Amino acid sequence: MTDDPSGVPAGTKANPRLSILLAMAMFVLVVDTSLMNVSIASVVRDLDTTVSGVQSAIALEALVSAAFILIGSKVGDLIGRKRAYLLGLCGYAIGASAMTLAQSLTAIIVFWALVGGIGASLLLPAMQALIHGNFEGEAQTKTYALVGAAAALAAAVGPLLGGFITTYLSWRVAFLLEVVVIAIVLSGHGLIHDAPFTGSRHVDVVGAILSVVGMGGIVASILVWQEGGEYVGLIFAVGAVGLGSFGYWLVRRKRRDRPTLIDPGLFGSDAFRLGISGQMLQQIALGGTMIVLPIYLQMVLEYNAMEAGLSLAPLSLSMFGTAILAEKKAGGRRPSHIIRWGFVILTTGLVVLLPIVPRADSGWALAAPLVVVGVGLGLLVSQLNNYTLSPISQERVSEAAGVNSAAGSFGLSFGLAFAGAIMLATLAFTFTNLAESSTVLQPAQQQQVADALEEDAEVMSNTQLEELLATQPPEVSAEILDINTTARPIALQVALGIPILAGLAGLLNSFRMVRVQGPPPARDAGAKA
Repeated sequence: MTDDPSGVPAGTKANPRLSILLAMAMFVLVVDTSLMNVSIASVVRDLDTTVSGVQSAIALEALVSAAFILIGSKVGDLIGRKRAYLLGLCGYAIGASAMTLAQSLTAIIVFWALVGGIGASLLLPAMQALIHGNFEGEAQTKTYALVGAAAALAAAVGPLLGGFITTYLSWRVAFLLEVVVIAIVLSGHGLIHDAPFTGSRHVDVVGAILSVVGMGGIVASILVWQEGGEYVGLIFAVGAVGLGSFGYWLVRRKRRDRPTLIDPGLFGSDAFRLGISGQMLQQIALGGTMIVLPIYLQMVLEYNAMEAGLSLAPLSLSMFGTAILAEKKAGGRRPSHIIRWGFVILTTGLVVLLPIVPRADSGWALAAPLVVVGVGLGLLVSQLNNYTLSPISQERVSEAAGVNSAAGSFGLSFGLAFAGAIMLATLAFTFTNLAESSTVLQPAQQQQVADALEEDAEVMSNTQLEELLATQPPEVSAEILDINTTARPIALQVALGIPILAGLAGLLNSFRMVRVQGPPPARDAGAKA
C-alpha cells in the first residue's frame, strides 16, 4: 500500500470498516462512564460504600484522563499513534475487568479510575490523530461524525443496557460485556494504518509536569472540597499557578526554539482556540447533567438502575438521533451555525428542567426537557471536533487532538466534580438551616445534624434515612424525613446551575465562532475533496 501526496494511505480515504472500528472504540470510551453513572445505587449497596465515594471515583477517572492527556498525546507521537490507541484500549479493558471483580471502592479507584483514566489519555488523542491521518475530505468529515454518533449512541445505550443488566443480573456483568467489546475492537487492529509523526521527538519534561499539576490540581481541589477535606484553597492555588506556569513555560520555550509539550502557536488559530473552548464548555454541561440526574432518579425518586436508565433515555436517544441527522442534513450550513443552535437548545432544555425537579414524582416528567437537552448535545457532538481540527495540518494534528481531548476531559471532570460538590454543599447548607428553624428538633438534635453534615454530607433516599432513624422518636424521624424531602430538590436545582452556566458561556463563545472563518460546510468540503 502506498501513500498519496496528502499523506493519507491509499485505500483509506473511504474505509467503512475502519470507521466502524474507530466508532466502536469511542463507544467503549463513553459507555464506560454512563454504565457507572446509572449503577451508582447498586455499586454503593454491593460494596457498602457511599454515593459521594462512587461520585468521586467517577470524577477522578475523568480527572486523570484530563491531567495526563497532553502527555498521552506526546507518547503517541513517540511510540506511534496506533500503538498508543491499542495501549489505551488495554487500559480500559483492565479497568472494566477490575469492575467485574472489585470488592471495595479502593479497587475501583486504583484500576477503573487511575488505570482507566490513563488509558483514556492515550486513547483519545491517538484516535483523533488516526482519523485525521487515515481519511481526508468528505470521508474524514463523515468519520468524525460517525465517531460523534457512536459517543451519542453509547450515551443512549449505556443507561438502558446498564440499567437492564444491573437490575436483572449485575452491574459486574455490564462491565464484563464491555471487556468483550474491547476484545473485538483489538482483534481488528490490522485495519488501522499508523499516522506518521514528523515533528520533534524531544520530550518537554517540565511542561509535562506543569500540565499535570495545573489541570489535576484544579479538579483535585474540588474533589477534596466535596469530601470535606482540608487545604482546598491551597490545592486550587497550586493548580492555578501550575496552569499559568505551563502557559508561560510553553511561550518561553517556543521563543528559544526549544521543544515544547504542545506548540503554543496552535492557539494563534482563532478557530482552534474557540473550538476547544466550545468543547470544554459542552463537556462541563454534559458532566454536570449526567452526575446530577442519575443521583436525583436513584436517591430522590428511589429508582432502580433500569428505571433510571429508562428515564434518561429521552436525553440519550435524542442525542444519538440528532448527531446522525446533523451529519446527513447539514448540507450547506457551516459547523459554527450548527454549534450555536446546539448551545441555544441545550441551555433551553436545562433551564426548563429547573422548575420541574421539585415537583416531579416520576422520571417521565423530565422527558420533554431531556429530549431538548439531547437535541442540543447531538448538534454539538456532530460538529465540534470537525470545527476544531479541520484547519490543523497533518504534522500538528496529534498535539492539536491532544489539546482538544484535554479540553473535553478537563471539562467533563470539572463538570462532574463541581456540580457534585455544589450539590452536596447546598444540601448541607439547606439541611442545616431547615433543622435550625425546626420547632420539633431540640437544640442538641439540631447540633447533631449540623455536626453530621459537616463530617459527611450525603444524598440519601428517604428509605435509607428511615433505617438510620429507626431508634429515634416518631416525631423526630418524621421531621428529619420532611427536611430531607425539602432539601434534596433544592440542592439538585442549584447543581443544575453549573451545566446551565456552561451552556450560556458556550452560546456566547459560539457567536464568536460564527464570526471566525472556520471549516466550510460539509457539502463544500466534499466537493473540494
